[in-house]
Amino acid sequence: MPITLPATLPAFDVLRNEGVMVMSPERAQAQEIRPLRIGLLNLMPKKIQTENQFARLIGATPLQIDLQLIRMSEHQAKNTAAEHMETFYRPFSEVKSDKFDGLIITGAPIEHLEFSDVTYWDELREVMDWTQTNVHSTFGVCWGGMAMINHFHGVAKHMLDHKAFGCFRHQNLAPTSPFLRGFSDEFVIPVSRWTEMKDAEIAAAPGLRTLLGSEQVGPCLVEDPAHRALYIFNHFEYDSDTLKQEYDRDIAAGTPINVPDNYYPNDNPALPPLNRWRSHAHLLYGNWINEIYQSTPYDMAEIGR
Repeated sequence: MPITLPATLPAFDVLRNEGVMVMSPERAQAQEIRPLRIGLLNLMPKKIQTENQFARLIGATPLQIDLQLIRMSEHQAKNTAAEHMETFYRPFSEVKSDKFDGLIITGAPIEHLEFSDVTYWDELREVMDWTQTNVHSTFGVCWGGMAMINHFHGVAKHMLDHKAFGCFRHQNLAPTSPFLRGFSDEFVIPVSRWTEMKDAEIAAAPGLRTLLGSEQVGPCLVEDPAHRALYIFNHFEYDSDTLKQEYDRDIAAGTPINVPDNYYPNDNPALPPLNRWRSHAHLLYGNWINEIYQSTPYDMAEIGR
């Protein structure tokens, strides 16, 4: 939670510029408490696994979160029981009139397709435009982040000649960002993708700021203040064994795949992998939730205005 200081006290600006959470007494007195409504637009095939991963992160703060599960209206899930989808998910067509403090748009295993070739691309474009009037802050993850940065800024995704697969060292490029409070200078993040976004193209798009990046696998976390959005191209939300599941699946199917980089001890798939990103995952999503809490209107009808 933030520290409350008079806005005219010199420490207020010093701490704020260092990325420390500070709030003026006037802002603190104006706050009223209500649950934060966070939507999860789940585009992943393994719906339940993805629900668990994100719920674990956004539910770890002291704040009360109302998590709403959302699906595309026409696209039918093939890997999750219809009963589960019917019980717990609402199609986007039913939530259009709702307001949300936050929305997460997950990745999807369709990165080999052009955006326009995705069967639900038109509806997803509608969702992304809808966030500008009905969502206070949006977090696009992996393919979801690539889709958002392409939709709003025209930044293209590019195919890699081999899959970026493993745990790669990343650098903190914006230590004073409120989204990176508590982050180390370097850390590892799980990566699993056949595409990339390029630093130069992101830098050329007005208003975008890269917060995390890697010399090996490129930009990772991008802030888009004008659209109240974050785009992350890698997978802080992954469980300890998610990369192992992907590796074992490909080996069993005879699909060519390299041992995930820097994941197994001594790069030996016979040994259990170590989770070296969990703490930063909680920091990032906790910081995102906190920023929403500090800035979202108490009256949800005011969101988007």
